[in-house]
This record gives sequence, structure tokens and C-alpha cells, in this order.
Amino acid sequence: MKAVFSANQLAHAPTWFLSKGEMVDYPESPDRARALMEGVRMAGANIFGNRKFAPTMYRRVHAQGYVDFLTQGFAAWKEVEGAGPELMPSLRPTILPLLKNESVLAQAGQYMMDFSCAIMEHTWKSVEASALTAVTAADMVLKGDAMVYALCRPPGHHAYGNRAGGFCYLNNTALAAQHLRGVHRKVAILDIDVHHGNGTQSIFYRRADVLTVSIHADPQNFYPFYWGGADEVGEAEGKDFNVNLPLAVGAGDDAWLSALETALEKIRNYEPSALVLALGLDAHEADPLKGGTVTTAGFASIAQAIAALQLPTVIVQEGGYLTAHLSNNLSTFLRAFKAAHRLEAKGGSA
Repeated sequence: MKAVFSANQLAHAPTWFLSKGEMVDYPESPDRARALMEGVRMAGANIFGNRKFAPTMYRRVHAQGYVDFLTQGFAAWKEVEGAGPELMPSLRPTILPLLKNESVLAQAGQYMMDFSCAIMEHTWKSVEASALTAVTAADMVLKGDAMVYALCRPPGHHAYGNRAGGFCYLNNTALAAQHLRGVHRKVAILDIDVHHGNGTQSIFYRRADVLTVSIHADPQNFYPFYWGGADEVGEAEGKDFNVNLPLAVGAGDDAWLSALETALEKIRNYEPSALVLALGLDAHEADPLKGGTVTTAGFASIAQAIAALQLPTVIVQEGGYLTAHLSNNLSTFLRAFKAAHRLEAKGGSA
């Protein structure tokens, strides 16, 4: 089993987060990546650094203006009199703007959906490393590895083509799927993070070449609130190629495994030749965001069921926050997936 990670992902370290009207410590911290790396080691994976790819790869998923903001916005922010250490929006247009405004203050409102995606001096360094990690893992699968785990931090599945949100800047899962599309005619994405992958859904919502399937806590009562309903099935060429399976907040092993059966049947019927698994471990019963009550044994069962698809698979890390169980949850998932994934690698070791 192979895993990809870059230490550059540790450089992004915002200090605060607005949650339910309170300023709290930022939960998507570098320590998440350290705990996940311990899980990778416990699983016995061989760890590789990311590779470089042409910056044009971002344009396959993201608008150029948005990427320019991520790369250049902090420098402009530092020129603003009285600006704090973290670039954050103070106004976000919820009605169609009448004026095009190039001010970094205006761009922050345009490109940042909520208050969870502060940009600091080293944010782009980590965001780019996270994206390159996902694409590197996808490239390794294209070159013959049967499964590769991408330890991506910051995560990505809430990032739209032109907007950051939910701790996510570049959509790592979408970038991995798009890279696989360079060879595979049809690719499936299965997102099992406790939060709906609204950014990923948006990116592929009008496309038939990438099936998006998401199991998540019901957005009627959980982030991202406005997206993730069962009636969101895609549009135009993408109609019937988006599947949402919302579960009651706090649902446990039985509910998740039942929804997974439906998800896997949808994927089998689609007949993709490669899979991107957006792995969130935040449905665990001890996760501080309290969206699910899945046990560690439940994660093993989920991994075994997904591996039974026997598809070349890129596992992209999404959520899963700091608990004493995070490392073990990842190790358990990866070991169970590897044991059940019998697809022979071509020119590489699975």
C-alpha cells in the first residue's frame, strides 16, 4: 500500500474560527495531519512525497481568477491599512453585484463562502501541497498502482470551482477525478465524509463522465445546510449522475452501511473504470463535530464493502478531526481496504 504526503501541508495554521457565535480554536489544524500520518504508519504504508504538475491543472476544475486570488490575495491584503494577520471577508455579496471590484476586500467576499477559510502567509503553500498530493496519488494509479492514499490537508470537497468554504480551498477530490479522466472514460466519486461534498457536486453537476455519490448527515440540520438533498440529481448532461444519500444526524453503523449498499449499487450500474473515494472520518462517534456515531469497526466494514468494487482507487482524505481515535480509525480503514482490495497492480505494489 502506498500513501502520499507533503510536510508543506503543515504550514497553514489559522488561529480562530467562528462557530455558533463564538470564537473558538481552529479545528482544521496541522495536528490533524500529524495524527493521520501516524495512522498511515500504523497501517504499514509506504510514504511518498508529492510530484509537481503544471499549474494549468487547476484550471481543469477552478476558475483562473479564483486561483489568482488564492495565490496573490494575501500580498494585497498586507497592503491594506490596519489589516490583521488572517485574510477574511467582511462582506459577501448575496445578490448579484452591479460593480466589478478588484479590491482584495471585495475579492475576499466574492471568493470566500464562510469564515472557515482564512488565508495567511503560508496558506497557498499548504493548499498547493494538498492538491498536488491528490493529483500525485491519481497519477500513481494511472501508472499502475491499484490503490493509493492521499493524505490531503487542508481538505477540499467543500471548495467550489470559484469559492472556498468549510476549511477547503482547492477541491482535491475533483482534481484527482479530473486527472483520472485523462485515461478513464468514466470515473466515480464516492464521498463518505459526514458533511455533504457540495463543492464536488457543483463541479460535476452538469457532467455525465463523473458520477458523484455522497453519503452524509442530513443538511437540514448540519453543514453545509443549503446543499445535499436527495432531490439533487444533476442537470443537463449530468442529470441522474449525482446521488445524495442524507442520513439522520447521529446515525451509526447500520444506517451508514445500508446507505452504502445503495451507493455501491449506483456505482456498479454506472460501470466506471476508476474510483475516487473522498474519505471523511468525521462520522466517528467521538468526532467533535458530532455528525455521526460510526464505530471504528464500522469504518472497517465500510472499507471492505467499498474495496469489493475492485476498482483502481484513489483515497483522498477529507474530514476527521482531532480525537484519541483518529490515527486508529485511519489505520483500521486502510488495513481493511487493502485486505479486501484484490485488484492486481500493473507495475506497482498495492
